[in-house]
Amino acid sequence: MDISEPVIRREDILVLTDERFVRGNVCIVTGAASGIGRATAVAAAVNGLTVAALDIDNKRGEETCEIAAKLGGKANFIETDLTKDTDIERAVQKASEMGTIKFLANIAGIQHIDSVENFPMEKYDLMHRIMLRAPFYLSKLSIPYMKKSKDGTGVIGNMASVHAHICTKNKPVYNITKFGLRALAQSISAEGEGKIRGFTISAGYVKTPLALNQIPDQAKQRGITPDEVVRDVMMGRSQVKEMMSPVEVGNLFVFGFSRFATYLVGGDLLFDGGMVLTY
Repeated sequence: MDISEPVIRREDILVLTDERFVRGNVCIVTGAASGIGRATAVAAAVNGLTVAALDIDNKRGEETCEIAAKLGGKANFIETDLTKDTDIERAVQKASEMGTIKFLANIAGIQHIDSVENFPMEKYDLMHRIMLRAPFYLSKLSIPYMKKSKDGTGVIGNMASVHAHICTKNKPVYNITKFGLRALAQSISAEGEGKIRGFTISAGYVKTPLALNQIPDQAKQRGITPDEVVRDVMMGRSQVKEMMSPVEVGNLFVFGFSRFATYLVGGDLLFDGGMVLTY
């Protein structure tokens, strides 16, 4: 079983024909330096959009733009600390100077494992600010640009999780923020009159650095192989015993943004291999 982070290949990217997928339209992507954020930024760029790639990691953010360019897309990196309102405001302003803001992918996130009674409040505040407040503020700032665009449409996609459907122990704040992102997408859609849409994507385990880096330690602690960690521990409740690749999730954002998802209004794309709905 391959548990390395996959290389993003053009042939693995879903490319759709959509009159709004043009260089003059901008897609803002957070967490663009790695994992799902990087894959989504590259997939959006390959689909003809100009991508504003936001992340705090300058080096890897620039690498994402280089990957997009090699595959025929266009992405511009904006170093952004999502805990700072001034950075968020500057990022949206810079994105608006690249073209017409039409799409926003709220993907950036972090994890901390602890029980409710032991959870450090400073960590709670950090996770809430990055994973819920920043998506809200980015949406608040982007929607006016979408409304002012030629057809007055726009789409905001939020990266949720199976933890936007089920809560597991020792992940209380992660659970809270992911449920909150579903509420944000639904709230945007309730106000959007069918023209400004919000949606969420709920995936299971994905081959991101955050997830993959945990595998060797878990294997050592449990006295099992890395493959067994993936199959029995991480994928134990999934019918599909292999982690998703980041680009598979990026493709879901492309679909959700496209004309093929007109009726995805406040909805959630649950692609989890059966973790939530089957046993």
